[in-house]
Amino acid sequence: MDYYYLTLVLLIPLVVGSFISIFGIRNSKSCKYPPGPSPFPIIGNILQLGTQPHHSLTNLSKIYGPIMTLKLGNITTIVISSPQIAREVLQKNDQVFSSRTIPNAVRPHDHHILSMVWMPPSAQWRVLRRVCATKVFSSQKLDSTQTIRQRKVQELVNHVGVCCKKGEALDIGEAIFTTVLNSISNTFFSIDLGHYNASDKAQEFKDIIWGIMEEVGRPNVVDFFPILGPLDPQRVRARTKGYAGKLIEFLDGFIDERLRIGASEIMESKGCNDVLDSLIQLMMEENSQVSRPLLVHLFLDLFIAGIDTTSSTVEWAMAELLYNPEKLEEAKHELQLALHKGEQFEESHISKLPFLKAVVKETLRLHPPAPFLIPHKSEEDVELCGFLVPKNSQILINVWAMGRDSRIWENPNQFMPERFLKSEINFKGHDFELIPFGAGRRICPGLPLANKIVHNILASILHCYDWKLDDGLKAEDMDMSEKFGITLNKAMPLRAIPINK
Repeated sequence: MDYYYLTLVLLIPLVVGSFISIFGIRNSKSCKYPPGPSPFPIIGNILQLGTQPHHSLTNLSKIYGPIMTLKLGNITTIVISSPQIAREVLQKNDQVFSSRTIPNAVRPHDHHILSMVWMPPSAQWRVLRRVCATKVFSSQKLDSTQTIRQRKVQELVNHVGVCCKKGEALDIGEAIFTTVLNSISNTFFSIDLGHYNASDKAQEFKDIIWGIMEEVGRPNVVDFFPILGPLDPQRVRARTKGYAGKLIEFLDGFIDERLRIGASEIMESKGCNDVLDSLIQLMMEENSQVSRPLLVHLFLDLFIAGIDTTSSTVEWAMAELLYNPEKLEEAKHELQLALHKGEQFEESHISKLPFLKAVVKETLRLHPPAPFLIPHKSEEDVELCGFLVPKNSQILINVWAMGRDSRIWENPNQFMPERFLKSEINFKGHDFELIPFGAGRRICPGLPLANKIVHNILASILHCYDWKLDDGLKAEDMDMSEKFGITLNKAMPLRAIPINK
């Protein structure tokens, strides 16, 4: 369903508040609002979003500037499209803008209340962030789980080898999704949840995750007109409730099983084997601030946020390299110099591969996993760059636009990893030209793990095999279009045939 369909739903008689909200944008303070296109009655600027909102808002920002106001139904939305203003929002005024606009799709099972991603920056949120920083994504924890990730990547390499022997094309995105899923599930639960030759259970788990991502990213009339929430006219909330309920039951079952077979051992042990052991131990401490519901929804966040975004980044990197064969050759040459033939890639090799690191940066510049990040919300009226940003405004940071801005990047639409070889710009939240993981207090806590997994998978499959496109497709004929959603995926899955070197 695209945004145009939403206008049909809007024929439902709306309350007087809709009119008041729409026409209220031209009140006595309106002259101070950031500029933007004039809204239509009731629907505001919804029609101007189109099916590719990141493209549409980028084009509008060229007319109205890097800080822009839109009216999306009842919701006043401020769109930021420059690094300088993004810094003002995410760093200088991060306390005011640290809350979230909550999509209706994430409300089932009280996920918006229990989720670290969606809850406001409260004491409970700080506890969960600290848990992630010390128990999940710390340098010590990542070092201790490196062998797990290495084993899962080697299983991918072995699977690619089977396809190579058969001369079969590989669905790159699906294979990488399985690898990332197993890397994370083994780190958390010491178990594989995916299989390359998909079993019914593994496929069901993938379908659940993809289903949640699709529903949360789907245009939903309720998000534009919250008064329609109880009606759920598109059934988005109902479908998400079903998907999330299955995943919550699944995750809760892991906790049950671990408590049943190992609670006493966990309490008595000097160390913990995996993340679940570590967090159960924390949960069982006296006066613990981590409850079981918080633990379940934390795992829900980590799976949903970590798997699809990471796998899509690797798929886009492979697609760009196959689309630009000379860059592919340069990446392969660098790997040949850094590793011996047959030598297994390890995470310690990443520092020896500046061009590969540049490839990842360039991929994240052109294809940020979340083109608007996660929506922020203004907790009060605030002045920003001389304009009034009203209380309860939705704030969208258009990182896709910033990555394609010719005032920041030379030849911004071209894949040029070499631009980063002489640049100190990184994606860790300090350089606002490149913030695919966000910045400030709500930067993605999983960035350190994603960074390791992306480089490891990409380097391993490039080092072990050569690649050619399926069905004799030429590089210049590849479909590089995007499918908009909460994650920016390829519209057409990438299929390629591995070849022995």
